[in-house]
Amino acid sequence: MNKVLIINASVRNEKSHSRKLTQLFEDNWIKKNPNDIFTYREVGLEEIPPINDKWIASAFIIPSERTNENQSSVKFSDELVKEFKEHNIYVLGTPMYNWSIPSGLKSYIDHLMRINETWKFRSGEPDGDYVGLLENKKMFILSSRGDTGYGKSEKNEHMNFQTTYLKFVFGIMGINDISIVSLDNEEFGGKIFESSKKKIYQRIEQF
Repeated sequence: MNKVLIINASVRNEKSHSRKLTQLFEDNWIKKNPNDIFTYREVGLEEIPPINDKWIASAFIIPSERTNENQSSVKFSDELVKEFKEHNIYVLGTPMYNWSIPSGLKSYIDHLMRINETWKFRSGEPDGDYVGLLENKKMFILSSRGDTGYGKSEKNEHMNFQTTYLKFVFGIMGINDISIVSLDNEEFGGKIFESSKKKIYQRIEQF
């Protein structure tokens, strides 16, 4: 039995195409894995507070040495990290905003990137040699984008700070089994976009 965490990052609701992708994924997955458990984390429609100076100071203090004030600064972050660790499959639905990711998703990732919780320095000292602490995890990144050509060796690859960043940052945490499906051409609409949707929907149904 798997524990699946669905993360939605779009600030739109009914009009969100990335949400349609995660819903399609869930519907398809349940048919094949009816006993799996699903949890939902909303980072687009609900506010994820950005980290601040107090958070940074507290996160780098050994838990046993934190004061009550220190601990309160990372309380919400601790909850997010605990939830994340408890799942073994992640389904992340996100649009591309200005060639990157929504601010809520960035804040969420900042809360997850906790030293000695989801990653560490191999030597114990800042040396640029990062070790991910999450093991046996699988992630599906379901993205939606207005334009096209952001894939490897395509014309807009250099402008893709969305899926390339997500794959990198979650890889730092130890999640190396990552599948990416991107729905492009939203801005074009019409037959071009419908053709893209048909192709991507079929891919998701094959998972």
